[in-house]
Parts: sequence; C-alpha cells; structure tokens
Amino acid sequence: MPPRIAPRGAGGGPRAAQARVADHVTTIGVRRPEPGKAGTPMEVITNHFRVKIPDTIIHHYDVVISPSQDFPIRLNMELVTRLQTVVAKEIFTPRAVYDGRKNLFAARELPFGPGVKSREFEFPLNVRPSDAKDPRGPKLFKITLTKVAEINPEVLIRFLQGKQSHDNMVLTAITALNVIIRMEPTLKYPFNVRSFFTDKETKSIGGGIDLWRGYFQSVRPARDTMLINIDISTGAMFKPGPLLNLCADFLRKGNRPPPTPAQLAPRAGFPDRERLRLQRFLFGVRVTVVTDSAESGPRAPRVIKKISEAGANDLMFELREGRRLSVASYYRETYNKSLKYPDLPCVLVGSGAWIPLEICVVPKGQIMRKQVPSELTKDVLDFATKQPQERLNSIRNGLSVLAYEKSEYVKHFGMKLESEDPMKIKSRVLAPPTLKYGPGSRQPTIMPRDGSWNMVDKKFYQPAKVEGWIIVIYENQGRFGDAKVRGLIDGLVRGCEEVGISGMDRNPVVRWENGQGNVIEQLKAAGLAMKTAQNRFPGLIVAILPDGGNDIYTKIKHFGDVMTGVTTQCLKSAKAAGARPQYFANVCLKLNVKLGGINTIPDARSVPFLSDVNNPTVVIGADVIHPAPGSQGRPSFTSVVASVDSSTSKYIATTRVQTSRQEIIEDLQEMCKYVIDMSCKYRKNVEKKSIIFPKRIIFYRDGVSEGQFRTVLDEEIPKIKAACRELGMKDLPKITVVVVGKRHHVRFFPMAPSQGDKSGNCRAGTVVDTDVSHPTEFDFYLLSHGGLLGTSRPAHYSVLYDENGFSSDGMQQLSFALCHVYARATRSVSIPAPVYYADIVCSRAKNHYAPGQHGFEFDDSGTAAMSDPAQQQKTLQEFKSRFMPLHTSTALKMYFS
Repeated sequence: MPPRIAPRGAGGGPRAAQARVADHVTTIGVRRPEPGKAGTPMEVITNHFRVKIPDTIIHHYDVVISPSQDFPIRLNMELVTRLQTVVAKEIFTPRAVYDGRKNLFAARELPFGPGVKSREFEFPLNVRPSDAKDPRGPKLFKITLTKVAEINPEVLIRFLQGKQSHDNMVLTAITALNVIIRMEPTLKYPFNVRSFFTDKETKSIGGGIDLWRGYFQSVRPARDTMLINIDISTGAMFKPGPLLNLCADFLRKGNRPPPTPAQLAPRAGFPDRERLRLQRFLFGVRVTVVTDSAESGPRAPRVIKKISEAGANDLMFELREGRRLSVASYYRETYNKSLKYPDLPCVLVGSGAWIPLEICVVPKGQIMRKQVPSELTKDVLDFATKQPQERLNSIRNGLSVLAYEKSEYVKHFGMKLESEDPMKIKSRVLAPPTLKYGPGSRQPTIMPRDGSWNMVDKKFYQPAKVEGWIIVIYENQGRFGDAKVRGLIDGLVRGCEEVGISGMDRNPVVRWENGQGNVIEQLKAAGLAMKTAQNRFPGLIVAILPDGGNDIYTKIKHFGDVMTGVTTQCLKSAKAAGARPQYFANVCLKLNVKLGGINTIPDARSVPFLSDVNNPTVVIGADVIHPAPGSQGRPSFTSVVASVDSSTSKYIATTRVQTSRQEIIEDLQEMCKYVIDMSCKYRKNVEKKSIIFPKRIIFYRDGVSEGQFRTVLDEEIPKIKAACRELGMKDLPKITVVVVGKRHHVRFFPMAPSQGDKSGNCRAGTVVDTDVSHPTEFDFYLLSHGGLLGTSRPAHYSVLYDENGFSSDGMQQLSFALCHVYARATRSVSIPAPVYYADIVCSRAKNHYAPGQHGFEFDDSGTAAMSDPAQQQKTLQEFKSRFMPLHTSTALKMYFS
C-alpha cells in the first residue's frame, strides 16, 4: 500500500498538511498534497462544463440477456429499447438508461410488484417480416432484470468534498451518470465507447474508409463538483454502398484506377494473398442483401466471416433435399436473380450462408475497429487536427448536437449543465530548466523559450567519436548519384564537426544496393569492403532509403542492433538530397547518443533532486505496446528504460515479449534488475562514483488506465523492490511511482492570443492541479511542450506511490525538467524522456526478429481471427523463442534515439 502521509524528503520539501481530505478517507494512489505555487499564475479555458447531478435515488438493475450474453452492444441496445417502448412500456415510464451490457439505471423503482426485485421478459425482435421459406419463425429473446442497488447521490457529493473514499458505490454512481448522458446519442448515432459520430462532417480517404467527425463526452469527478469533459473525435467508417465498390476502393493501388469487377474474379487470377488481405479487412462487416425479390422485405444485416476462393458460378453447396448446385444457380432459381458478375467471389456470413459479393450492400455508419493503414495515417491526422481556437469553437458547437437540455433521459434523472460556457480555471506556467552544453560552446548554458532552443555555436556536452563509417544507398543511382552523395558527405561531416563529433572521414566507402535483394548480405559485403580499403570494420553505417523503404529499414536495424552492434542511421533520400545544415544538425542529435555521447544535461541547480551526490537517483520509464485492433495471436511487447548517468541524460533499455494485450509487465523484476545493474556499473566504472547503489528510484509508468492502478501497486512495485534485493541492496531505495497518461481528452486553451505561444496553444510549462484534478488523489496535468500542429494535449500525471515525500511543486518541476532531456530534438517533449524512450523501444521490438522468418515479422496490419486459446499460447511461445536480444555493444548505447 502507498503511504498515506509521506515522510519528509528531497522531492521539493515536506509534504503539506492534508487538511482538505478527511483522515478516514482511503485512496488508491497517494493522497492529494497542497496545490503547487511555483510558476506564473495564468487563467486558461478548459473543455469541461459543470453539471448538476441528480438529487434523488438512482435504482440500479443487473441485466441478463438470453440466449447469449455476448451479443454486440448494438443488438443489446435494440432489445432493451424494444422492451421499454413496445413490450413493457407501462413499466418503463419514464424510460431507464442502459449501458449495452450488464447495467440498467432507472429514475424510479420499476413496478415489478410488491416485494418483487426481479422479472423476466420474453419476446421476439422483429427485424424483418417472417420468411415463409423459414419454418423456424422469429427468434425469441429473454431479458432478466434484477435490482441490485440503490445509489444515493449524497455519496458522490461526499466524495467530491474529500469526505468519502473512492469505493464501488462512488464508481457505480459515476458510471450511472455517464450512461445517462450517453443514452440519447447512443440510440441515434454510431458510437464507440465514449464517443459518437455524425455524418455532418466527413472525408473519404481511400482504402474503403470514410472519416466522420464525432464528439467525446465523459462525466468526471473534480474537486467539489462533477464535470462533463467534451471534445471532438474522429471515427473511421467502412465506406457505405455496394460491397463491390468497397472492395475495389480497398484494393486500389496508389493513384491507379480501382480494379474492375472482372479483375476480382478467381478465374481471372485474382491473387490469393490479396483475397486474404481483403478478408481480414472485411471480417466483421455487416451487410444487407439485395435480391430484388418482391416477397423479401427489409432483412437483418449479415456479418461477413470469410471470402470464398471460388466464384459464385463454381462455389457448390448442398440443399436440404441433398441436391448440389452452385451459388449463382441457387439465386437464379430461388429469387429469379441472374448475377451480373457470376465469377466474383462470395462472402460467408454468420449464419453459414454464402452470399454473392455483388448483391451485398454496406449500411452507412459502420465503425471500422481495425487499425488504419499506415499510408493513410496522414489523412486521418489532417482531418483530426484542429487549431486551438477552431477546436474550442467545435466543442462549443457540439453542445447543440449533444443537446442535453432536450434529452428525456437527462431530464428524468435531474441532470443539467450549469453553464454552456467552457470553464475558466487556474493554471501556472513553470520556468524551464537551464540546459548545459559542452566545452567550446559560445553559450555553455541556455534557457528554453516556449519549449524550444537552438544549438547554434554549441558543442555537445559529451561528443562521441566515429570509428570509421560507410554509406549504403538503396535509392536508384539516377535519383541519388555522385553529386548528391558528395553533398551528403560534406553536410554530415560539417554538421558533426560543428557539434564536436570527431572521426568522420571525408572519403567513406559508398555502395549502391538493390533493396529487393538480401539486405543483410549487402551490409556484410559493405563492411568487408571497408575492411579491405581501411583495414577496419565500420563503426557507423549510414543508409539512404527510398520512399516506402520500411522493410529495408527493419532489416538494417536488425543487422545493426541485434546481429553486429554496429550503429546504423537511416536517412530518407528525398530529405537527405540537398539538405540544409539544420537537417544535418538534427541527424547529429541522434548520431551522438547512438554512438555513446551525451547531447545536453539539465544544470544541477535546475534539478536539485537529481543532482544530490549523496542520494543518487535512477529514473525509469516503462511501457507496454499491444497488437493492432483486430489482431489475434500476436504478442504484446514491454520495455524498461533507465538513466545510467548522474545527470539523467544517458539511458539504457531492455525489451521483452509477453501475453497479448496484458498491461502488467510480466518480466518487470528481471528487467529492472538489468537496468539498475547497468546504472550501478556506469557510476562505478565510468563516473568513478563512491556511492554505487541508487538511494532513490523514480518510476514513470506509461499506458495504464485508472482501473489498473491497484494492480500496478500490488504487482509491479514488489517486483521493483525484489530486483533491488537481488542486486544485494541492504537499504532499499525510496521509490516513487507515477503513471503518465496520454490517452485522454482534457485540453487547455489560452484566454487570449497574447497569452499563448505562436501556435495558439498554451505555453510550455502550463500546469493545472486544481479545478479539474482528482478530489482526493495526487494528480496534475502538465503541458510540457510547445505547440506545432493542432491543439496540444497535456500529459496527466497520477502519483500512485511515494516514499520520497514529493510536494506538488517538486513532482511537477522534476517531470517538466525530464521533458527537456529527450536527445532527438532541441525541443521539450510531451512526456518525460524515459517514458518517451520506452514507447520507442516497444515500437521497435519487431526489429528483434530475423528478416525472412515467415510469420514472425511483427505484423501491425492485423491477422485473421485466432480463437483457439491453445493455438494462441503456442504462437506466443514461438514469438518468445524467436525474439533475439540486442547485441552486447548495442545494449550499452541509446540505439533507440
């Protein structure tokens, strides 16, 4: 359990008295300290609205739907809507709200009868008229409602005032309020968890995908009040209309015309790999069937499972009477429907029927729950990105779509927005840390401004030395010839000299290679060419890649990071050709740390907590990355990154494979032991320090939802401590655990343009720890980076465990300082550098698989469903066994920069 009252410590001073949170209140994380005082006070606008909550009892019912509890939420909502509006209308007056799964909330007790707490309802869901050819008749459903609790809003009020623990009663009350505000839009629009989407603003981006503008809404507790957080969001939808058009749009290559129906026919040589790719994309899509039959009314959508290998003319099946015929013949005989394209494939739907592709229609508003292909990501970002003032206006306009004042559900429960104006709240702008560069710099220290600074006339704090280098070019020699190579060499050598990197030969070995060939063997041959020419192997390989050279990139990284330990730096040919000095300066930022150098460090006076020589500190970042939505049988990857030097600017990393979609890090003990041991060795062997073991550990954890905070406390903290014991520490270091959240919809906007930066966003260093923060726990929002495109998102920090006694100011200033030591840029970043590095390390875990291991390149595009648990476990073990560790030389460097 985290300490409820932290001891005095060096984390910014003693913990302030907990006057506001009652003594008997328990928290999951650390209890809230007094708000911070450092920085310049500034009022900002936020996308929150105060809401009046119900003042009467809310009645909570458990919902069981038979014959299956695994129906899609959409179908469950249809069933409960029919129950309330047709089957038992007199009982549901006013109507209750339903979350689509297990929870139903009513503004009054449902009149089941005196003393009756449970009732069953059985009825058909008439989606279409009964088909005379179907003797089974309409399907019957049974819904059982059981009263489980009464929610008194007084519990919620006490929680907001800091007089009530965050228990199940509070959690259920907040859930009920969210279900109330979402009920109306859920019935009217396509929805995805907490967002719903309308077709008032759309964009087709190709690949069979349309984008729809949506609105996010969530009821959140804050200090002394409940708030609704409202934001705009983006939904990817399957392109509506004939399924044939959707397929052609998905299969279209670049700017070429889409394939014709004839080209999609198996008889015409439609490639099986393309069929499987299309099958993965269409898996789960609902379609309606058009037969032009006079007796067929509106039919329930069917769900696509597979695409046939044969066309409708060749795909045979057996009728009940035993006769065999083709799908095309069946539709001609049964529905008098002659197919226009009888050679096209069919789709297998959930009922087991094969339906000709050409008579399927995709209904409007179907959310695509798979990952958008990487080549379309820019289109999604262009659509989703809005400048701050434009986003704020959209949020204001969204209130007319949300229309809380018109929702019968919101009215019946007594909820109401207190104002339609976004809240104005208090913030502070923290001073940035002073950064220190190396000897020979004209300006050895610098103070960032609006989250950025420049390196003009500055040398790296610790410049690296290059032990020979070569250039391997995977671009056509006609497009990247000798003149461009000479420009590249001159620009890169000059850039290295200006920042202090030494050893860059002006006449490196240069080779042109074909990216379709064996990249690994080509790199080996290039290294041998240098050995022949200079009697040494290269310490650096610079590779020039063409557009779309991702496969080549992965193979080069595998060669360098895993096989040989040689530092590799890939450059895109379009950017490297004729690049300006600023481009090469940015490349040098990466090169220096990859080669073992240090770019810049925070001045000791800016981070006294980190620079205390008597209390060495290790800062750790940890993350987990999961396979793409829709992928099954693919593992998750974990990473742990830790500082090794006294200035917390040099980091070491380790990564592992683990069970798919599991958030808690399985191998955390082993991973922490490794990185802490590496830090101890660096302090001893490189820095020659007398105190080897860390006295303090700051553990920043990425990617954990609020519902998993308790699990982190119970499972991950003991593993960190166990790792320290294994290393022989008698006095365990004091540990602070902070969860860094990025996936939220909280935004801040300056009150006036003069109060923002040049992008229109709030200034770097803007921190909010009142008004929209947790009622009882230690959390804050910090916007640590300068704006570039769109509206900046602050990071949300939740302090779960703290043995170092941090004050609000101490934790906020430390976190802000760590956002300035990210080696790849002369800008502060949105989250502390070790967390950012951990995210990068996870994403590069696919480079640990040997190229050419069929099926074991980490496929982000999704795979066919793999429902067998035994097969999933076998696949996971294969992924683990084929995962190769870093080369021992790479493991000592910041290869992930």
